[in-house]
Amino acid sequence: MIKTDTPTLRAFALLEYLVNAGNPVSLADIAEDVDMPKASLHRMLASLEAGGLVIREPGEKNAYVVGPRLAQLGLNVMTHAGARRLRHAILSKLVGDLGETCNLTMLHETEVLYLDRVEAPWPLRLDLKPGSHVPSWCSASGKLLLAMQPREDRSALLRAMKLERFTPNTITDVELLEAELDRIEHKGISIDNEEFVIGIVCAAAPVIDANGTCIAAVAVHAPVSRSPLSRTLDMVPRLKQAAEDLAKTF
Repeated sequence: MIKTDTPTLRAFALLEYLVNAGNPVSLADIAEDVDMPKASLHRMLASLEAGGLVIREPGEKNAYVVGPRLAQLGLNVMTHAGARRLRHAILSKLVGDLGETCNLTMLHETEVLYLDRVEAPWPLRLDLKPGSHVPSWCSASGKLLLAMQPREDRSALLRAMKLERFTPNTITDVELLEAELDRIEHKGISIDNEEFVIGIVCAAAPVIDANGTCIAAVAVHAPVSRSPLSRTLDMVPRLKQAAEDLAKTF
């Protein structure tokens, strides 16, 4: 018989609790919610901290949050899960229909993480493989994913970022960026008008799960010499259709 109450499963349940908490949690708070002796919790958290699975935030509460090793594990699962093949097929069909490179991304801390990417057969392209990160405030996917965050979380994220300028079109003023994100939230579509790379335009649509939460973004990008922004915007209906298909894979 498989034992359902083992040290390994208790450690997993503790990690699951920290992931679901979303915010730093003190040992006292954990002890109130998790059915384990406080001394046992402290020992288990110490072991998990030593392994890089949890870390402690500085401050009075010295609270626990998900560590970099656990965060990376979660990202690797998202990137290499069996559903990836189906998502890749959807992206490949989208590229075949639009004739331009498309990608699937999600927000990772303050950056955009590429879950998958399919290149169009053109010589001019950006070398951004799955697992790559790009800034969120100046990319179509990043702005979209930020716009879909709860207002308080969004504001906190923006103020934690150093809004570096990449091109003359990059928005580096927090208030202007918040206004841009409000427009994106209202329209449900985001663009990058040469804000990250000169000569490259992009449009992104949200991937919405059954609970109405934006879990990812699907985007198309192209050089303006081949596809000006007006033509890229014409691709939005097909992009939204692909977003609906991708939502079913999560």
